[in-house]
Amino acid sequence: MKYYSEHSKEYIENTKNADMNILYDFFEKYLPKDSKKIMDLGFGSGRDSLYFLSKGFDVLSIDPTPEFYDYGKSIGLNVECRKAEEVNYINEFDGIWACASLLHVDSNNLKAVFKRCYKALTKNGVMYCSFKYGTFEGIRNGRHFVDVNEDRIKDLIKGTGFKISETMITYDVRPDRNDKWLNVILKK
Repeated sequence: MKYYSEHSKEYIENTKNADMNILYDFFEKYLPKDSKKIMDLGFGSGRDSLYFLSKGFDVLSIDPTPEFYDYGKSIGLNVECRKAEEVNYINEFDGIWACASLLHVDSNNLKAVFKRCYKALTKNGVMYCSFKYGTFEGIRNGRHFVDVNEDRIKDLIKGTGFKISETMITYDVRPDRNDKWLNVILKK
């Protein structure tokens, strides 16, 4: 959180206009019909929350960084300032969008976070999450990262109730980056 607090303005400017349409389509094709409510877990710049709002969804935007919380409020988002480890909803969301956010949760806590997300979803709900592709865990550029490949995501969701519907490997949509990403759709 310290990194994002210190670099919040720069992060917002660098991510708010990224073209995420391929990933929105990837997620939306799995949402149950008549879906109404989405949690944007780790909303950062608010880019994705604004997109889902424009599509008519009721969106709850959650992020632990106070600067992102303040920014989200200033652009009209329904925001909560909390960590993924503190999500405590039951059967409330049709979808959870966790784009490049859970990769900062220590791997020892990820299974518990997935269990919390599973409980937060309605019957047949879906969750999208993305991680840098690989097996690295540690500090990179001042932030803790957990990279995930296909085998690791299977281990992380084992015993959570989730089933993998689809995975997709992509490259970073920001023009100055070439990171490889694992995008995952999890179904309740």
